[in-house]
Amino acid sequence: MKKKKLLTALTIILIVLIAGCQKDDFAGNEGVCPIVVSTNPLKGASNVPLNQLITATFNEKMDPETITEESFTLQGATTMVTGTISYTDLTASFAPSSPLIPNTTYTGRIKTLAKDLNGNALQTDYVWTFSTDASPTVISTDPENNATGVALNKSITAKFSVPMDSLTLTSSTFTIKEGATTVAGIVSYADSTATFIPTSPLSPNTLYTGTITTGAKNIAGTPLVANYVWTFTTVSPVVPVVISTDPADNATGVVLNKTVTATFSMLMDPSTLTGITFILKQGTTFVPGIVSLSGTTVSFNPTSNLAPNTLYTGTITTGAKNIAGTPLAANYVWTFTTAAAVAPTVISTDPTNNATGVVLNKTVTALFSVPMDPLTLTGSTFTIKQGTTSVAGTVSFSGSTVSFNPTSNLAPNTLYTGTITTGAKNIAGTPLAANYVWTFTTAEAVAPTVISTDPANSATGVVLDKTVTATFSMLMDPSTLTGSTFTIKQGTTSVAGTVSFSGSTATFNPTSNLAPNTLYTGTITTGAKNIAGTPLAANYVWTFTTAAAVAPTVISTDPTNNATGVVLNKTVTALFSVPMDPLTLTGSTFTIKQGTTSVAGTVSFSGSTATFNPTSNLAPNTLYTSTITTGAKNIAGTPLAANYVWTFTTAEAVVPTAPFVDLKTAGRFGILAATTVTNDAGFSVINNLDVGIYPGTAVTGFPPATIIGGAIYTSTDASPIPAMLAQAKLDLTEAYLFAESASSPAPVTVSGNQGGKTLAPGIYKSTSTLSISSGNLTLDAQGNANAVWIFQIASAFTTVGGTGNGNVILTGGAQAKNIFWQVGSSATIGDYTSFYGNIIALTSITMGSNSTAVGRMLARNGAVVMTSTNTITKP
Repeated sequence: MKKKKLLTALTIILIVLIAGCQKDDFAGNEGVCPIVVSTNPLKGASNVPLNQLITATFNEKMDPETITEESFTLQGATTMVTGTISYTDLTASFAPSSPLIPNTTYTGRIKTLAKDLNGNALQTDYVWTFSTDASPTVISTDPENNATGVALNKSITAKFSVPMDSLTLTSSTFTIKEGATTVAGIVSYADSTATFIPTSPLSPNTLYTGTITTGAKNIAGTPLVANYVWTFTTVSPVVPVVISTDPADNATGVVLNKTVTATFSMLMDPSTLTGITFILKQGTTFVPGIVSLSGTTVSFNPTSNLAPNTLYTGTITTGAKNIAGTPLAANYVWTFTTAAAVAPTVISTDPTNNATGVVLNKTVTALFSVPMDPLTLTGSTFTIKQGTTSVAGTVSFSGSTVSFNPTSNLAPNTLYTGTITTGAKNIAGTPLAANYVWTFTTAEAVAPTVISTDPANSATGVVLDKTVTATFSMLMDPSTLTGSTFTIKQGTTSVAGTVSFSGSTATFNPTSNLAPNTLYTGTITTGAKNIAGTPLAANYVWTFTTAAAVAPTVISTDPTNNATGVVLNKTVTALFSVPMDPLTLTGSTFTIKQGTTSVAGTVSFSGSTATFNPTSNLAPNTLYTSTITTGAKNIAGTPLAANYVWTFTTAEAVVPTAPFVDLKTAGRFGILAATTVTNDAGFSVINNLDVGIYPGTAVTGFPPATIIGGAIYTSTDASPIPAMLAQAKLDLTEAYLFAESASSPAPVTVSGNQGGKTLAPGIYKSTSTLSISSGNLTLDAQGNANAVWIFQIASAFTTVGGTGNGNVILTGGAQAKNIFWQVGSSATIGDYTSFYGNIIALTSITMGSNSTAVGRMLARNGAVVMTSTNTITKP
């Protein structure tokens, strides 16, 4: 079947090649006809977002002048869609002027008017269809409609058919009412589910009405078709009861460190369960303790252990109430009796009694039958002796196990006696009935050996940057492996280096590379000892020979030799045949010249690749000469045999233009935040712009901060302010998404510090963080007052201010209103920074002390903070 399809495809291609393609009036070259190879959305796609950018990708480059509103159309159910057509690389794009209509089938069409660069046209119109996202619905609620017996502390939820825009689910669009009275509460959203948590418990035996309004929208901006309404009734008051206790009533043999608990039939009010309503007595004497509540269980934790073999009485009074305020019907009383005191015992030791062959670095342990009082386990109650001589060591305790760690290794082939005295007591204060004594014998001393080396004995061709290692038969004492006991020599001359040790392996790292084609001798002396202090039986000696020196070569460059059309922001690289010494690759050994003039730039090195990053863009349509001199050396110190020279020519200058980001109603604000707006200190000023916060309400520090020619608006202001803020927030979200997805002209990838650079208009994309430090960033409009910059920053954005650092400088007619900084997390404008442009941050924005901005600080989901004496001026 696959073979038949392949033959059919080859036949069609052959026919096309013979027949040629339709052309316009000018002469074109015969060749393969252009075709549409893919679209976005795909043919037959459903649930397409309403803000979708429509694209069609061709099999070859097309004539941009033939990609127009006449050749690329989009039609809805009954009308043609208006939009902007663009073309880049192999892809034509259709950007609708307004969002698509939900639940609608659209038809895209690329007509035969579209032609490639040779004048060859599509042979037939390319047509495909797709459908947009449908309106969201509420698919379930908890409580469900007409539910009864609902708990008074109920969190009310509504689950949607599709993911929703969390900014549209608020206390305005999700309400709970008792008749006409709105219930106070907090609304949140996660995983297609909105949750309403009442500020205080609901009233018992009461009918409530839940409503989700059409203000709730999915992430494509599609609202509910109609308000969703349901009702439920709360449970009637029920008296709480104690359903169980621990210990149970009349229990005996209760442990002395018991935490006493009582479990209720329902959730209780924590403020009513205290040392007054939950008491424990021994006869008429109150037992001191701490009361706590978790879920439906209250706990009484005595301050000290209970007395052995004693009757105790627990009482929970009618002062204890459930969360609806209903008390117990009567005091609940129960009794229990504690266990008699039982002496602890040692149930095992390590080493065991009469053990032999015990390792010399052994930590001795003993396991008790019950938890013990750590204060009674010390060097006085736990001892190790060799005859009558006490072994020095440290005693520690964890759980039911005590450990004795000798200060130094035990002696070989020696009998030791361990003793735990009756001074050791359990947590109830009961001591051992008698001293516990046991003995063990240590192992014989065994001399360590070297079992392998790297390089191996008599090895040849050893690399010059080799780190030499020796592996032992057992663990060694690191303090005995030094430059005195582990040496590398060339004849009688010692090689300088550093010795280290890990596990069973000693390492000698030469200070500098070894000489080529040279015999070396490695020696580990009898000064090297194992952890028992036993030395090697004799010096261990081996030899190896290094490889001959080989001159490195440049095996490739980017751009290649004689390359043309090189982009102006090109970073020039050279790949070597071997790893190189980074210290020999500098601005002196790696140069770029335009004629005899050196290009300023930074040289760096990684692995086998040297990189030359010009300080500013290269000149257009210019021949450059790159040179790597014989000063460049490999890690063995061997230089290039001769200078390596290559040339390349840059492309013609192209000044890209980025699309303007329309802030719409969000543009009236100098500060717009979601949670808080804060002026920490100082007389900050906002000039000719408003300050807004939605859905949050907290605006602090105004005054001393002042607003000239503007006002402060919050979500608690009288109507229609909240609706205005909600629209501004939606416009901010739309502007953020537009800036984030802008793709024409093609974004230029940038990373790290932008200080010291000059950037032309266009789109600049960073896949991680971006900063301006160690110099200023200059934006040059090149005489175009309408020039636009969009910075797409995936993560955080920071500036480090100060004299000559971290500032944004505008030249060539550039305007702050046309600069947009889309930040994927949070932005920080450093102290004393002079900043230009509109920051649209996903999370938060912080302005450092004395920083100024001509622009806007707009935070979608978080806060805007002015730390001290900041100025924001309308651009």
